Amino acid sequence: ARRQQRVGGSQRTVSARAALDSYFQLGRTQEPATGPVPRLEPSRIARDNREHSSDETIEVSDSDSSTSAEEEEAAEAAAPLVPPAQETPPAASSGEHGSHEEAEVQQKQVRTPLKQLELSVPVAPLDEEEGDTCAICFEQWTNAGDHRLSALRCGHLFGYTCIERWLKGQAGKCPQCNKKAKRSDIVILYARTLKALDTSEQERMKSSLEKEQMLRRQAELESAQSRLQLQVLTDECSKLREQVQELKALVAQHNASASQQPGGSHTSLPSSQSQRKYHLEKVFVVSPTGNCRVMAYCDSLSCLVVSQPSPQSTFVPGCGVKMMSVANLKSSQYIPIHSKQIRGLAFGRRADGLLLSAALDNTLKLTSLATNTVVQTYNAGRPVWSCCWCLDDTNYVYAGLVNGSIMIYDLRDTNSHVQELVPQKSRCPMVSLSYLPRMASASLPYGGILAGTLEGACFWEQKAGNSYRPHHLPLEPGGCIDIQTEISTRHCLATYRPCKNNPSVRCVMMELNCSPLTEASEDVVCSSNPVQTFSAGPTCTLLTKNAIFQSPEEDGSVFVCAGDEASNSALLWDAGSGSLLQKLQADLPVLDICPLEVNQTHLLATLTEKMVKIYKWQ
Repeated sequence: ARRQQRVGGSQRTVSARAALDSYFQLGRTQEPATGPVPRLEPSRIARDNREHSSDETIEVSDSDSSTSAEEEEAAEAAAPLVPPAQETPPAASSGEHGSHEEAEVQQKQVRTPLKQLELSVPVAPLDEEEGDTCAICFEQWTNAGDHRLSALRCGHLFGYTCIERWLKGQAGKCPQCNKKAKRSDIVILYARTLKALDTSEQERMKSSLEKEQMLRRQAELESAQSRLQLQVLTDECSKLREQVQELKALVAQHNASASQQPGGSHTSLPSSQSQRKYHLEKVFVVSPTGNCRVMAYCDSLSCLVVSQPSPQSTFVPGCGVKMMSVANLKSSQYIPIHSKQIRGLAFGRRADGLLLSAALDNTLKLTSLATNTVVQTYNAGRPVWSCCWCLDDTNYVYAGLVNGSIMIYDLRDTNSHVQELVPQKSRCPMVSLSYLPRMASASLPYGGILAGTLEGACFWEQKAGNSYRPHHLPLEPGGCIDIQTEISTRHCLATYRPCKNNPSVRCVMMELNCSPLTEASEDVVCSSNPVQTFSAGPTCTLLTKNAIFQSPEEDGSVFVCAGDEASNSALLWDAGSGSLLQKLQADLPVLDICPLEVNQTHLLATLTEKMVKIYKWQ
């Protein structure tokens, strides 16, 4: 009876079994699931399947158990969702071992399509879901309609209707960052797709590259400065050795000559030469109210001009110059030139006596002393701090501006400048300009402009075709207030303000020289070597101008004269020995010093804010 019931149960499920056979026939063509398939006992399979929902319940019985009609109907009802296990057909010759093998085969056939169905479901990447879905409704936004792409001020993206409803119902905050927001902050974005390129690694590499480049530039700069300092110290050491050898030779020669004289008397300088010095000759009161600044001397006219404010400021405002005849030591008339303070005066080698003046009213002017009128005006666009003539070609003049640039003007072109020399480093005011002409000198045969700023100095070598090449001179950084030159000996005088390392005003005399850049190249490198240092008082509040010139004795020696604010005087040194020769007293700080010669008489003029003092060498 039990066998007949089993046969009847299997006959009722023939149609369902045919559908399952066709389904599993298709499933066998798919790739098998990776990994070993565990073999389970029939009783364990039935227990595990009972834990699932009633729609996916599959029971497999052994050879002794029977399938009830209710279980077969449940299996047929669940056939559209999950294929049920095939029942074992009755066989008289099959035993219990055969029933176990059939149950294992049926279990494998059931599990394989379930795994394949689970693997075949596509899963969207998390980045894509977050990149094109609204953070409120988790649905994709659109580029048109009510759910179009919108953003708040904080930058977060939402669908328009979602964020509008959110701001109405909530306390006016962003759903993602909780920053305050309102309906007027909603901005509609007109974009089809949004993609953010990750450049964090690129930015990090760029910042590290910039840091390395900065460190490399700093290292190169320090290396160049060290090499320059080594060169300067080496040259100074060689010069000191030469001076020591010369001094030893002079001492030996002096001892030998002294021992040869009878009575052992020592030689001495003639009394007339040892007692010669500068004596006060004349005092000119230029401006009782003060504000005098600079002065210049015209050799062809034997005339000294001094800048001063207008004596009749009510009728003729501005600034001009006052002429003084050095031949008869008499002052002449006042010539109005500029509307603001004059910062520079210069005469060239022209015989007509044209005066070049620079002022803070942005102009550079040429004044004829023959007619006492301004004959040419150039507008530089910026305040002009200094000026000078070209001593190789009298048609060119130079103007130093407040930003460190040098304007080159041609007197034959009355409109504007013909060239501008832009500073290479700092843009400090050009406090001094001097031109060195070409000459047969072993140290520096080239001509050019020596420009001095508050940060340092630069020699602009004049090349062929009116082109200029800059050479930065190794001066001390900062504190330079004036640079003057001595043309014949190729020396320059740099004046430094007091600092922490040097509490007094220092005037450093340097020798200008040049050396070839390479053995095969014609280009040279111009430099300066310190020769002598002169110290003055501890006070320096004004931009004064000093002087370096050949000795009135015409013996080849060089004198240095500088103003001392602490003692209101001008100090005169011998550049060869470094000894202080004379102290020229004044009532106010000395602002400018000008050596001059007239009728084979050597004079020295010192300028304060109110007066000029003329000293005569005798």
